[in-house]
Amino acid sequence: MSKRNKKRPGYKKTKGWWIPKEWDVNSLGSFGLFSKGKGISNTEKKETGIPCITYGDIYTKHDFIIKEFQSFIDTETTQTSQKIKKNDILFAGSGETLDEIGKCVAYTKNVEAYAGGDIVIFSPNRVDCIYLSYALNSDLITKHRRRLGQGHSVVHIYSSGLKTLHVPFPPLPEQRKIAEILSTWDETIEQTRKLIDAKKRRKKALMQQLLTGKKRLPGFSKKWNESYLGDLFDERKEIRFNHLPLLAITGDRGVIPASEIERKDSSSSDKSKYKRIAPGDIGYNTMRMWQGVSAVSDLEGIVSPAYTICVPKKGAYTKFMGYFFKFTPIVNLFRRYSQGLVNDTLNLKFNNFARIKVKIPDTEEQISIAEVLSVANLEINVLENKLTALEKQKRGLMQKLLTGEIRVKT
Repeated sequence: MSKRNKKRPGYKKTKGWWIPKEWDVNSLGSFGLFSKGKGISNTEKKETGIPCITYGDIYTKHDFIIKEFQSFIDTETTQTSQKIKKNDILFAGSGETLDEIGKCVAYTKNVEAYAGGDIVIFSPNRVDCIYLSYALNSDLITKHRRRLGQGHSVVHIYSSGLKTLHVPFPPLPEQRKIAEILSTWDETIEQTRKLIDAKKRRKKALMQQLLTGKKRLPGFSKKWNESYLGDLFDERKEIRFNHLPLLAITGDRGVIPASEIERKDSSSSDKSKYKRIAPGDIGYNTMRMWQGVSAVSDLEGIVSPAYTICVPKKGAYTKFMGYFFKFTPIVNLFRRYSQGLVNDTLNLKFNNFARIKVKIPDTEEQISIAEVLSVANLEINVLENKLTALEKQKRGLMQKLLTGEIRVKT
């Protein structure tokens, strides 16, 4: 039960909720009808077709409201498919996890479209469908929805369970105002995501130009030299530093305290063979270097023996080499020099790493290139932190608006 408004003046206790006295709590089955999507096997990505929604689209490509169509079908397929009506709510009826199933989106378009199999369609009466989509996807109801999942390798949810979900309902004008406020937040979040994507594309283009020498920074014209990585790095094999903190090397977050990894600690209790890593070193996952899992360390600590630690020598500027090791053509080289029969067994030990020949500029140009890419990285990090903050603030606002803790003027 939500107790956010417990015993507040002007609030009442209902099934599962403390809500304003003028609000109601109703089950989905009491104010709408359910139907089922039908199998669509020949979706295609060409906008000359007729739009359709698959259950995978719902939990991977849409948030709260369907904005852009991802898949299309031909006229013949529509004859055996289930048409969607404006203001319908579409639930993902199956998925691999309990978080995926039951996620839903509102359909607000005046466009002919169809629902694929494993989509549960709900057609509500006398309710704002956008408000309903926010309510059903909120933390308040998601925990109840998860309990309705059935199955193991593939999880399903059915209308028989969904119709039992209870939702708090303010008067219709208040529903619309809440939906308007949350939609405004979503627009800001979406614009921030698009800006992040644009910055990442720009950084990728910069890497393509600067890390190949196709574009030279002002003041640099010397020929790039070929070197073996073994001439640019030594391997650090220092062990028995158990007093140092345990670190993890990640592909996207860099070298971080192992405690920040959101998974169960599976490391050995005996850390005597764990390797020391120091600031300025580059560590990589020996089994996943072919996927670009490497990072420059700003920390001193110990890491699992599954990692290889590289210490830059003269001629290798750490930050430049950190970006260089993420560059797709170089990652492809790491794959070629990795040993193993299949992806799961590929490994790049230091002796093979050392045999790779690369072409890089002198140290001064490496430093300048790294500075340009670091600025691009910083811009992305600032926006990603902003996005995280916006999403957190929106979740908190949803909680308060959807329980009536904060009231809106209509």
